[in-house]
Amino acid sequence: MATQPEYTDWQQILDLIKTSSESDQHEMLLTMLLTPDERESLIARVNICRELLKGELSQRQISQMLGVGVATITRGSNELKSKSEAEKAEISALLEPK
Repeated sequence: MATQPEYTDWQQILDLIKTSSESDQHEMLLTMLLTPDERESLIARVNICRELLKGELSQRQISQMLGVGVATITRGSNELKSKSEAEKAEISALLEPK
């Protein structure tokens, strides 16, 4: 009987998602891991990052557009501020609609 959890750090979770994606099982995995509310929150967070990186709207406008609190936008903004310009460019490219 295991006395410690199998997954103990973020990198293990990232590896799990990467492996599931490589075997085309990421949808099943993420649907199982995230509740409907968590999935909606993740969608909002992706849109927050995208809008902040585009820089066309104020935080208040993003808040109104997405129906989330200004504090939620601020948390996303603070996270982006911790990234280098190169990282921001990479994230922006990842968030471009396909």
